[in-house]
Amino acid sequence: MRLDARHSVPESLRGAIVALGNFDGFHLGHQAVVGEAVAWAKAEGRPAIVATFDPHPVRYFDPDAAPFRLTTLDQREELFTAAGADAMLVFAFDGELAGTSAPDFVTKLLAERFGAAGVVTGEDFTFGKARGGNVGVLCDVGATCGVRARAVGPVLEAGEVVSSSRIREALIAGDCETATRLLTRPFAIRGIVQHGDKVGRQLNFPTANLDLGTYLRPAYGVYAVTGRMPDGRVVKGAANIGIRPQFEPPKELLEPHFFDFSGDLYGQEIEVAFHHFLRGEAKFDGLDALIAQIGRDCDEARRLLAD
Repeated sequence: MRLDARHSVPESLRGAIVALGNFDGFHLGHQAVVGEAVAWAKAEGRPAIVATFDPHPVRYFDPDAAPFRLTTLDQREELFTAAGADAMLVFAFDGELAGTSAPDFVTKLLAERFGAAGVVTGEDFTFGKARGGNVGVLCDVGATCGVRARAVGPVLEAGEVVSSSRIREALIAGDCETATRLLTRPFAIRGIVQHGDKVGRQLNFPTANLDLGTYLRPAYGVYAVTGRMPDGRVVKGAANIGIRPQFEPPKELLEPHFFDFSGDLYGQEIEVAFHHFLRGEAKFDGLDALIAQIGRDCDEARRLLAD
């Protein structure tokens, strides 16, 4: 169930334990926060709600920031549900929310509007006007209005804190393996298949073209991928992400070619998961050289995905 934070929650969800954060990517650290909230809710027979922000506060304060999202709202909702949440509460980050003081956020929103019995955040979570709120404010103000608070410490992996920024750095470097470990699943881009220039078909490697939207741009190049089809099937393939330097004009796209697949995907939603980086984008001496390289890319992707 998806709830709009501008309105009260249904009566059946009042008294919930709320996990509060951005949770973009829903990595190991986020999973620890939500896991604590779900366990607390179960222990007291309460609903568990995961609250997230969309658009992200960074987009509000810096509208021209380069795309950086690791997950869409739909992806987060599915991940939260799988983690045991009864609902996702979405804060639309706008001027009104940006101007809400931290004490008012606790008393007027968490306590009055949502009827939260408890809140779980990461230790470093900040909120409210000018980031005036933190775990201490949550505890102190919450104590005056019946909202208990808990904080979850950072999760370490290979001696380093797991964070969305660390995952973004890995993806920008083409390091799918690190991103997958920290996310507990491969980074995946979801979108509607659009009509393209039919170039892939001419090369005998038909592709499903996806716009990148607000997603972070991983290293441009060729990847071994899997695709989740509209019917739930998962198929293997190789994909190019970038501006296609072989063709004019440059056009930024994700273009997966799925092995052993035939079917019309136009207008349908698919999700492409990035498993291994194969090589950077390159311009070749003619289409024959490009076709030969794509063949080698597909062979390598098949080999990697078979392991």
